[in-house]
Amino acid sequence: MDTMSVSAASARSETSAAGARQRARAFIEGLGERPAVAGAADAVVLVVSELVTNALRHGGGTCTLNLTAHPGTIEVAVHDHSPQAPRLRDPDLTGGTGGFGWAMVKRLARATAVTRGTGDGKTVSALLAW
Repeated sequence: MDTMSVSAASARSETSAAGARQRARAFIEGLGERPAVAGAADAVVLVVSELVTNALRHGGGTCTLNLTAHPGTIEVAVHDHSPQAPRLRDPDLTGGTGGFGWAMVKRLARATAVTRGTGDGKTVSALLAW
């Protein structure tokens, strides 16, 4: 398979994460092939949702989503304007304030990376089996 990618910018709003999920589903459908790994499409959409939500919440209110298909994998990359890397935290089991996302992304992905930008911000990437 040739490398394919899609890029979309999101601004903070009620529909930003939903729009990112829709773009991820459309990207996956556009690949025209079935994943070799059961649940791979759902995992990609879930990771997109988590990374975009976190970027919008903690990264300055805007982000850019890039999806790239490689043979056997899909890379999810989200760039935001904050230099602060994601961090594992203890999940909040009573107050509903989160703490599950980064651990979930790390579990679903074959690999994750945080790359500092040459200007401002960072890109958080996750490579998922396809």
